[in-house]
Amino acid sequence: MKVLAILYNGFKAAKAEPRLLGTVENELGLRAYLESQGHEYIVTSSKEGPDSDFQKHIADTDILITTPFHPGYLTKELMAKAKNLKVCVTAGVGSDHVDLNAAVERKIQVLEVSGSNVVSVAEQVMMSILLLVRNFVPAHEQAVSGNWQVSDIARNAFDLEGKVVGTLGAGRIGHRVLQRLVPFNTKELLYFDYKGLPKEAEQAVGARRVEDLKEFVSQCDVVTVNAPLHEGTKGLINKDLLQHFKPGAWLVNTARGAICNADDVAAAVKSGQLRGYAGDVWNQQPAPADHPWRSMRNPLGGGNGMTPHYSGTTLDAQTRYAEGTKQILQNYFEGKPQDPGNVIVGVGKIESASYGQR
Repeated sequence: MKVLAILYNGFKAAKAEPRLLGTVENELGLRAYLESQGHEYIVTSSKEGPDSDFQKHIADTDILITTPFHPGYLTKELMAKAKNLKVCVTAGVGSDHVDLNAAVERKIQVLEVSGSNVVSVAEQVMMSILLLVRNFVPAHEQAVSGNWQVSDIARNAFDLEGKVVGTLGAGRIGHRVLQRLVPFNTKELLYFDYKGLPKEAEQAVGARRVEDLKEFVSQCDVVTVNAPLHEGTKGLINKDLLQHFKPGAWLVNTARGAICNADDVAAAVKSGQLRGYAGDVWNQQPAPADHPWRSMRNPLGGGNGMTPHYSGTTLDAQTRYAEGTKQILQNYFEGKPQDPGNVIVGVGKIESASYGQR
């Protein structure tokens, strides 16, 4: 079989650090295994446009491997050209770069390594919340620039204790964020999800479910987005919803950039309606140099906590999702059942409750 992997270039870093498995250079550690089984393995970062390696090779590819960090967008049109394609594997979590409805129609399976980076992302959420609330970025910029004016930082720095924090989405990651928030002695923990947490889990973290989205955001000092991207969540946080946020609230998004309207969020930060926005996911990856999230600042010169998409691709996470990808391939080649938690699209139907909830 022909296996095509769309990964990102690691350059010198990947050569110096072999644990950067999600790179073109280190190939998810799969080449020796795949070639020993007689399979062809093509690895590339070239994914944009009709002359890209992605489009050149997809026509006769049997198995496609992609990552959320350098996504190869598998559209309905590309699937129509992919006559041999049987399986798409996401090395990581989040398969929204694949047209799932088209995969259902064409009976192409879509799998991901569920759980491989949930701890990594939950930790990033906590870091992002704290750097916004504590006004860390401007403070750090002062330190490295040689300046020293504490009042300019302290005027926009707060404690997390006593704040109301809510997660939009309380699945694997959102639940872990709630668990990690418990020791901070917040005023209240809230969550918004189409289904409630199990009662014992809800009680363990002391969280309260709010079923109306506008009511949910209106109560929160901090909102963190931990939901998958699909038809029901794309553009969910827009100008209209932002008007229902508490004035001066903080927003963290490590889920998917397209859940937020980029221009609306940047405008809310600039006006001070949002005191800050942090995250590592963008509606286009790599993000263009003029993306509004790169340069946005609140009226006091802070509020920007953006990074490239790396929360789910720590070295620890890369080990987990590389091993998980190999296991998915082994199961497929040997005709063994897949872990049900890894199956997003089975043969002819969406299996995941998250992506199935539209």
